[in-house]
Amino acid sequence: MSTTPMKRRADIDAESQWDLSSMYQSDDQWEADFKKAQALFPKLEAYKGRLGESADTMLQALKLSDELEGVIGNVYTYAHMRSHEDTANSHYQGLADRANSLEANGSAAVSFITPEVLSLSEETIKSFLEQNEGLRLYKVVLDRIMRGKAHVLSEAEEDLLARASEVTDAPSTIFSMLTNADMKWGEVEDSEGNKHEVSEGNYRMLMENKDRVLRERVFKRLFGTYGEFRNTLSASYSSAVKKDVFYAKAHKYNSALEKELAPDNVSVDVYNNLIKAVRDNHDAMHRYMELRKKVLNVPELHYYDLFLPMVESVDMKMPYEKAKSMSLDALEPLGEEYVNTVQKAFSDKWIDIYPNVGKRSGAYSWGTYTSNPYILLNYTDTLDDLFTLVHELGHSLHSYYTHQTQPFVYGNYKIFVAEVASTLNENLLLEKLLEETTDKKERAYLLNHSLEQFRQTMFRQTMFAEFEKFAHEKVEGGEPLTADIMRDYYGQLNADYYGPALVLDDELKNEWSRIPHFYNAFYVYKYATGFAAAMALSKQIRTEGAPAVERYLNFLRGGSSQDPIDLLKGAGVDMSSPKPIVDALSVFRERLEELENLLEK
Repeated sequence: MSTTPMKRRADIDAESQWDLSSMYQSDDQWEADFKKAQALFPKLEAYKGRLGESADTMLQALKLSDELEGVIGNVYTYAHMRSHEDTANSHYQGLADRANSLEANGSAAVSFITPEVLSLSEETIKSFLEQNEGLRLYKVVLDRIMRGKAHVLSEAEEDLLARASEVTDAPSTIFSMLTNADMKWGEVEDSEGNKHEVSEGNYRMLMENKDRVLRERVFKRLFGTYGEFRNTLSASYSSAVKKDVFYAKAHKYNSALEKELAPDNVSVDVYNNLIKAVRDNHDAMHRYMELRKKVLNVPELHYYDLFLPMVESVDMKMPYEKAKSMSLDALEPLGEEYVNTVQKAFSDKWIDIYPNVGKRSGAYSWGTYTSNPYILLNYTDTLDDLFTLVHELGHSLHSYYTHQTQPFVYGNYKIFVAEVASTLNENLLLEKLLEETTDKKERAYLLNHSLEQFRQTMFRQTMFAEFEKFAHEKVEGGEPLTADIMRDYYGQLNADYYGPALVLDDELKNEWSRIPHFYNAFYVYKYATGFAAAMALSKQIRTEGAPAVERYLNFLRGGSSQDPIDLLKGAGVDMSSPKPIVDALSVFRERLEELENLLEK
């Protein structure tokens, strides 16, 4: 069967390409900003060691830091976005390389600010804020810095720890080099004798293949190979955990978990509430596994059966013009202002729509404080592409509202809340599609799509979070963290989360060793909490209407002017309570019950 060759960038209609002129009208303007940033370095350097002189001096340094960050943000983002249009374009690859160096130099240039602020007393900071009205803009920033003062050591001790980081960061480097460069998985044969190369890059695609023999062989080869390296990988990960515990103790935190949650001002209770609430609802996932086993009609359900859709993909072609219309319709509950802004994204060419030769794969939302919040897509007229479009629109409108409302210093938002807007949009789209479809197969497909999102985000990421907690508590308790201990615990977690319907192959116990996020401690829980918050907010918007919409838009406008938990409280969701998690899982139960009824009739 012949396929249409992918177009070159030059052959893509200009109306289907993003317009990056809100950053720069030309490369010459980019060059001018590059030089401007370089010229700002010595100006900022002149303030080093002087922040305690006066309120005026501190304000001038902070404003100059913001100016430098803003210029570098434009330089860096533009260069990379242009390079993503065609990764073979050597000119823009060169600009991106130069931008990388500039960004690194910029980070070094402003690095003196936080330690100098921390060296001052709280009384000094308070008096500076009283003396200078302009400095009060930075009160939240200064409060956040000073919040960590109890955990800051002497200048000599901090310098020693900083120098040691090059050594203590080695575990993640070793993991990356081993899994990306040295480990090879070779080939496996499918049921017809055709050979397939196995890699992390094509693992997911092969797991969605209908050939069960192929799926089993790919799973056992990939996970089995990790098992062959389990001693090296356990040494690497246990060293990473020991590093986390070492730095937490050095900075006088009660635990590594407390230290990692501190920048977001999130209580350990939030983390523990998530795990407990999901554990209390394991029976719902067990039911889902039973349904999957029954619908797939397999004598035993294995992990390599979890990626195969229970419902055959429906032929729901989504040409881009139709997707635009459906997006606008689906997002109507968010109000006229929001929908008009989405229309602005379409008409003002925020979106780079179609794939072309050399274009970066996947999708993202990106921009700067002074630019449009752009979206890169690789749109191919599928239902999944429609979900991706509304997902990225959620990110972009979050950025748009933040940039329109907040000053530069609060013109971003934390990872803790980053997925709320995108997930909420996806759920509104799903609700709209379910509301309109009269086709039983389409409805079942959409419900299965939603349940898989729950499985992979709320259940799986929480399971990962529980594993991380176990590993760090082992080390904090002075106990060993060996490959066998981690394999056994990870196997038990899978048994707890998936239930008796899933046969636990021995190779599955090795999965902990292939998760790169584990080297960025206590990060993955944010996916689950963000998902739960989005589900709660979308329900409020559908049931309450205008008051809930206004609270939500204020959340989008909030940027980083408040801590994440406080921003979400203002929107109507208290993530310090387990209630949003429980409420989200009740939606999982409702959709599971409906799918059971549809498929068992």
